[in-house]
Amino acid sequence: MKEEPDTPAELRARALRLLARREHSRAELGRKLAPHAETPEALDLLLTDLEKRKQLSDERYASERARSMSRKYGAARIRQDLKAKGVDQETVDCVSSEGDLERARAILERKYRTPAATREDRARRMRFLQSRGFSFEIIRSLLSSREAD
Repeated sequence: MKEEPDTPAELRARALRLLARREHSRAELGRKLAPHAETPEALDLLLTDLEKRKQLSDERYASERARSMSRKYGAARIRQDLKAKGVDQETVDCVSSEGDLERARAILERKYRTPAATREDRARRMRFLQSRGFSFEIIRSLLSSREAD
């Protein structure tokens, strides 16, 4: 196994291989490349160059990650995941809660085929949606509308 750090060309090739597989945030790519970089300055220079060339973008990463997670999770859970991946607060705030009610309805219908019959069933559904990152207002309006059906 190779012990010495990568040259700048090798580090760039490694970064482009990672970016070819999927989008990465700047922090995530930096964390993956750090063990292979000669110095932190060389790594920062590479990441800045990749951003200038539009090969690395936190906004693109955030929108792609939000899109892929939106099938299973609500806006709060998506925002928390993006923060954990090192995306800056301004980009995280762009994640919209738009369509959360419809997403919650679809997720609930996939998991539970029938409306809640008892108070315990309703509480179980509320906890499930809450763990998926949906707000209390969304959960309350969804469950009250399902009970009316």
